[in-house]
Amino acid sequence: MKTLKEESQTLVEKDQKNIWHHMSKGDATKEPMIATEAKGSWITDHNGNEYLDGMSGLWCVNVGYGREELAQAAYDQLKEMSYTSMSQSHLPAIKLAEKLNEMLDDEYMIFYSNSGSDANEVAFKMARQYHQQNGESSRYKFISRYRAYHGGSLGALAATGQSLRKYKYEPLTSGFLHVAPPDNYRKPENQSVEEYNLLRAQEIEEKIIWEQKETIAGLIMEPVITGGGVLIPDPVYVEKVQEICNRHGVLLIMDEVICGFGRTGKTFGYMHYDVKPDIITMAKGLTSAYLPLSVTAVRKDIYEAFNDTEENSHFRHVNTFGGNPASCAVALKNIEIMEEENLTNRAAVLGEKLRDELKELENHPYVGDVRNQGFVMGIEMVEDKATKEPATDQRVSKIMGECKANGLIIGRNGDTVAGYNNILALCPPLSSTDDDLDFIVSVIKKVFKANE
Repeated sequence: MKTLKEESQTLVEKDQKNIWHHMSKGDATKEPMIATEAKGSWITDHNGNEYLDGMSGLWCVNVGYGREELAQAAYDQLKEMSYTSMSQSHLPAIKLAEKLNEMLDDEYMIFYSNSGSDANEVAFKMARQYHQQNGESSRYKFISRYRAYHGGSLGALAATGQSLRKYKYEPLTSGFLHVAPPDNYRKPENQSVEEYNLLRAQEIEEKIIWEQKETIAGLIMEPVITGGGVLIPDPVYVEKVQEICNRHGVLLIMDEVICGFGRTGKTFGYMHYDVKPDIITMAKGLTSAYLPLSVTAVRKDIYEAFNDTEENSHFRHVNTFGGNPASCAVALKNIEIMEEENLTNRAAVLGEKLRDELKELENHPYVGDVRNQGFVMGIEMVEDKATKEPATDQRVSKIMGECKANGLIIGRNGDTVAGYNNILALCPPLSSTDDDLDFIVSVIKKVFKANE
């Protein structure tokens, strides 16, 4: 009979023999963490080690792990009816669409897909076809920001502003343009935050004009650039972008894949600003990752352009598993949990506490900035506080490794832009307890203290 150590080694060997891990760098000697169970904010690996998941998986397990009511919702729906394609309809899809419009406090048409990448691809196709059918067939280009991530499929990756994610996969889908994001930590010293943000927004208008405004279909943005380094704009930036889009007939696509469903302390991230997106994409926290599901929500007047009786004027896009009945049922129950436990407000409270507790890190010799919006935080590491030279990969990796050795999993903006993968990320479940928060703070303070 095998010992626990032997069983563990067998698992690792089978894993390394058969699985190509996401984002892996081909180091065959590095053992993966094999998760076996999870509850609340904590996960347990095959060796019995417990870790607080400070990243909610991939920014997605908003209500925490082990929610039996979500498993029950999926089971009940699968037992009753496992599948209907969304060329037809079913009750969970109808109920969820109605609920999402209630949350958006507006009237949108809901198109279901599987993932954030899918949702953004759908948005791009819809925008291009909308302009075609609205008599502006020259509008096909999209503007996004450098450092932003919008997905891994060829169109969504073209929108993504992270050169390392694109390297060796180009050429990608044509028609995608990029502008610099508002990076308030690295703004010129002689400018106020508001002045700097207005100038960054003005660059978008310049891009529209220089590219010939009649060719621009849409602009896609996250309310907060998350995976690219937790870059948080001043409200004046987002509101100016909306104004520019409206003035030039450009559709504003808001990518809420990470920022949505309470993460930023509002139901959706764009609600921190006085804006009304034309298209909203969402995924991840929609089901808290219990099942795959994404949404592209489209303003009703845009949808009406697809009701033309002319041949081929309908939206010719299908997704086999998009809007799966069990996924929609889980999303409904997930939203119910968030509302009953007031997790959106909880995210705002936890984020404020985390910011207060870790503010002292700004005095650390290798920390340039600590920033958060709700319960998502970025800690920007530098080699030199005066020059703001980004920290080396070795320094950032060492902090991450020591946090994990102390039972805390944190993230970083890895494989984004060469030389600027220096921001540590925290994105714990919104259901985290006060004790969980205390643990996060204690580990981070301990690790940074040891690396002064």
